[in-house]
Amino acid sequence: MPHAEPYFPGAIFSVEDGDTPSVPRVLIAPARYVQGPGVFAHLGRYLRPLEVNRPAVLASPGGHVREGSSIVASLREAGLDPVTVTFEGESSVEEIERIVAALREAGSPVDALIAVGGGKCLDTGKCVAHRLHVPMVSCPTIASNDAPCSALSVVYTPEGAFEAVEFFPDSPALVVVDTDVVARAPLRYLVSGMGDGLATWYEARACFRNPSARTADFARPTVASMTLGEACASTIREFAAGAIAAVRARRVDEALERVVEANTLLSGIGFESSGVAAAHAIATGAFPAFPAVHSSCLHGEMVAVGLLAQLVLEGEMEEAADVAGFLAAVGLPVHLGQIGLDPERDPDSVRAAAEMAAAAPFVDNEPMEVTARGVHAALLGAHELGLEAAAREGDAAYRALHPEPAAA
Repeated sequence: MPHAEPYFPGAIFSVEDGDTPSVPRVLIAPARYVQGPGVFAHLGRYLRPLEVNRPAVLASPGGHVREGSSIVASLREAGLDPVTVTFEGESSVEEIERIVAALREAGSPVDALIAVGGGKCLDTGKCVAHRLHVPMVSCPTIASNDAPCSALSVVYTPEGAFEAVEFFPDSPALVVVDTDVVARAPLRYLVSGMGDGLATWYEARACFRNPSARTADFARPTVASMTLGEACASTIREFAAGAIAAVRARRVDEALERVVEANTLLSGIGFESSGVAAAHAIATGAFPAFPAVHSSCLHGEMVAVGLLAQLVLEGEMEEAADVAGFLAAVGLPVHLGQIGLDPERDPDSVRAAAEMAAAAPFVDNEPMEVTARGVHAALLGAHELGLEAAAREGDAAYRALHPEPAAA
């Protein structure tokens, strides 16, 4: 697969005699970020600095009906000549190549790629934009992950299994988040984004504690990105309840705006420029391999359980108990049974998950040696903490978002 290597390798830069060689510190961020109610209707105006004339709008069939029509109208009002192309659901090499071919055959060349939808649509859009050598514009319709701002895409097989990560030399040129659209999306997506965003700080902290830790681009974390990660977690903790109430009422208020920014921008810059650790090693390197988990859980939900295991792995038991209480209160899963990986009924799968997570590259960013045995103990310890938190906080919030329990 092309472009599967980071663009900022961790090679030692040339230095003068007597200087200390060091790995570069790299901050990765989109060129411009716009967030607010109704902003999709003004996208044509936001594109003016890019000097775009013929943008392509990529969205799912439903996305073209829900948001695409207003975006296309905005582009035409701005004097642009948009073309539309449909995303068919999977961020795979085959889908990327199909879209690239369709746009190359669409008459006049397109000069920007606007992706409208969830994480897989946006990741596909980044891959397409890179192959067409045009700017990428992210228009997320949910706030469930930090894909909109990143300079990388996760690529899957046509069946939905993880295949590779593609890295790009540029972040999206523009990210536009319409909070009216986010407020109308199912609440579960916003809450899942809280799980992904909350982990940004704890993983950044782990990377800073380990001098050998590296970001996805093999760089060292920046102080700026760690600060954003900390702000991300504190914002989510402070405004989660208000944001949940806003989505339930389908309204946009300050609490929702704060959490959407945390889930999308703060987490996006924070994870990419600080690095990830055990939480994502477990959530991406282990959990998706189990059909019961992969079919029933969103990414941020898997990260939430992975975060608890990371804190137990690090010996931060008091902190882990506190985080478990918060996760249970907002409706995120807090124990393995809630994601379909019950250690009592299927201990072999939990042990296999530990082995996969211990072999994932992200886990080496932890500031101590990590073994499969240690991850296994951490998963079981986190599971017990989660059971205690669910008993203490109740599971009403979780059941409201997950009416059907995950199959074990």
